[in-house]
This record gives sequence, C-alpha cells and structure tokens, in this order.
Amino acid sequence: MPRALAVAFVLGLALTAGCGGPEVTAPAAPAAAAPPTTSTVLAASRPERVRIPAIDVDARGVIDLGLQADGSMEVPPDATTVGWYRQSPTPGERGPAVLAAHVNWNHRKGAFADINALSPGDQVLVDRADGTSARFRVERVEQYPKDRFPTRAVYGDVAGPELRLITCGGELDRAAHSYRDNIVVYARLI
Repeated sequence: MPRALAVAFVLGLALTAGCGGPEVTAPAAPAAAAPPTTSTVLAASRPERVRIPAIDVDARGVIDLGLQADGSMEVPPDATTVGWYRQSPTPGERGPAVLAAHVNWNHRKGAFADINALSPGDQVLVDRADGTSARFRVERVEQYPKDRFPTRAVYGDVAGPELRLITCGGELDRAAHSYRDNIVVYARLI
C-alpha cells in the first residue's frame, strides 16, 4: 500500500472515530482519477485562518491535529477551533489538505455546523503562515455513513491542490453520543 494511501486509511479510521463513533471503516474502491488541474501549486505553509463567507465561518488560530495513541485522530478541543491534520498537505500544496472541526460540541454550535449548506461554487479561503491565502472553490458536499466512509475518494492522491472539510452529521445516536455520518466538502484551489 503506498504511503499516502496508508496514511489516508489510518486517517479515515481516525476521523470516523474522532466524532465519537466506534465504527471502523474499510477502504472504498479506488476513486476515479481527478481531472488535471491548471492551478498553481503553493509551497508548504501551515494554515492559520479559515474563512467560509457563504456560511459565516471565520476561524482563527487553526491548530495542528495528529493521531492519538489508539490511532484515532485528535479533534479540536472546543466548538470553534478548526484543526489541520498535519500528515496531510498544507492547503495549496498538491494533494488533499484536510481540515476538521466539530458540528457541535458541549451544547454549542461548532465551526463546521453549517458546511452541509455549502453549494458548488462557494469559496473557502485559508490564510497561511507565509502571508498568502489559498482560495478554494467548493465542488461538492457529500454525506457518508461512518461504516461506508470512502477513504480513498476523500484522502487519496489527486492531481492538484485540493481541500477537504470534514465534520460529523446525520442522525445523532444519543446512546453512543455520536453522529452516524460524516459530512465531507470537496474543494479545489482556484
């Protein structure tokens, strides 16, 4: 298994668990090859701020997320913080940069509470430590049951700089204190 796909598989497991679900996902069938991109590829520079005008998100102080000892991904410590998975590319580099945030947390609306309302063409701006801003255009928003999370489609290799915004969604399983689904926004650098 190539390194990028191995990391993607581990991350796919981690994200489905990161929203509180105990489910384990298996890799999905390989994703179709992404169409070639004409976007400029930016040098590595960690994200510092995420703005999504269509849903009034302005999250400053993006934190780094890694993996916990049990293999699950670290999650932001509160409702308003957005985390960047530090084993993914930085936003603007070639590949799918991964940003995660809560849909809600401790009875508060989370930073990504409304990402399921995004539409193709909406923009996501990521301000970077080097002073540049990477601008992405939403291509689609998908909802997946955690037990059928398409790991390769979300985290697999792509031709150019892309962005994935991930949170929990769907029905809340009150007994498990976990949402049954994940919401994934797919966006491409413009």
